[in-house]
Amino acid sequence: MEAYAKTRHVRLSATKARLVGRLIVGKQVDEAKAILKVLPQKASKFIEKTLDSAVANAENNFKMDRDVLYVDKVFIDAEGPLKRVLPKGFGRADIIRKPVSQITIIVKEKEEV
Repeated sequence: MEAYAKTRHVRLSATKARLVGRLIVGKQVDEAKAILKVLPQKASKFIEKTLDSAVANAENNFKMDRDVLYVDKVFIDAEGPLKRVLPKGFGRADIIRKPVSQITIIVKEKEEV
């Protein structure tokens, strides 16, 4: 059984966020939260909120035990950029593209072997 949470329209670069996301894959939920707490990157705050939501979905919707949950997969995809216009000389305009991302975290229960 698995549960997931998705955060959309996050104003950060997907490439930079993937570096943070790779650190928590395969870790227990409490260990992943501890890792995200100490990281200085902006992405760690958004990933931590999404992880909290995925754990809450697992506990409340699927009656999973928090102690045996682990992070199975982390997907960080780029959405279309946020476009802004900056005026330049001679009546021209420059387009500024600001990155926007989407974070998906899947948590599962650890199988007893």
